[in-house]
Amino acid sequence: MAGHSKWANIKHRKGAQDAKRGKAFTRIIKELYVAVKEGGDDSSSNPRLRSAIQNAKSVNMPKDNVERAIKKASGADADTYIEVTYEGYGPSGIAIFIECTTDNINRTVADIRAIFNKTGGDLGKNGSLEFLFDRKGVFNIKLQSINMDLEDFEMNLIDFGLDDMQKDDNLCIVSCPFENFGSMQEQLNKLGIDVESSSIQRIPNDLKFLDLENSMKIMNTIDKFEDNDDVQQVFHNLEISEELITELNKEND
Repeated sequence: MAGHSKWANIKHRKGAQDAKRGKAFTRIIKELYVAVKEGGDDSSSNPRLRSAIQNAKSVNMPKDNVERAIKKASGADADTYIEVTYEGYGPSGIAIFIECTTDNINRTVADIRAIFNKTGGDLGKNGSLEFLFDRKGVFNIKLQSINMDLEDFEMNLIDFGLDDMQKDDNLCIVSCPFENFGSMQEQLNKLGIDVESSSIQRIPNDLKFLDLENSMKIMNTIDKFEDNDDVQQVFHNLEISEELITELNKEND
């Protein structure tokens, strides 16, 4: 379970998204819609839907809201959402990868381009930053929900694609290749592990360090993207330093 500061990026972004709980429900409803359209409304055979339901629980979305969204997404007159990604460079050359779910691509691309332009960045061509990120399944698990020794837990997951496991405060962060997401989810369920949240993440394979002033500019840029209703997730390769976390916490107090 060797440590790597890239996991601080995941933890920090999750914290920032939790702080914007008002918009979290809208994003999860879109996630539920896309999951149902992609794999049906039966969570037992649809890993993506199971993940969306887990994430709904993690932000305390009422069960009635979840069931209503799934039922509506199953109907013939359900809203149609398209998943689209955008890639570019923010200030100081930080790579930014944005995943959106939208019902109007023209509106979304105009909004994303405007944010890049206003913050001193550049929207790039699709695929231009793929090499900077590894696509992985990431599971956040509360340590107290693991009913076995952590070494035994790790051994139980190796055959299902485990490629990294980190212990961070009261969380255990498990990751696997994108293609193993479903089988990993199934194994965690068989082990009786209560997964707090799960998602497909784009993990930077190399982090870039900036001083505090320029790091804050990047985080402000990312906040602007995350404030957009069409944006689901934002990934970047800025190294999240302890100094930066301290400064961001001051802003949130």
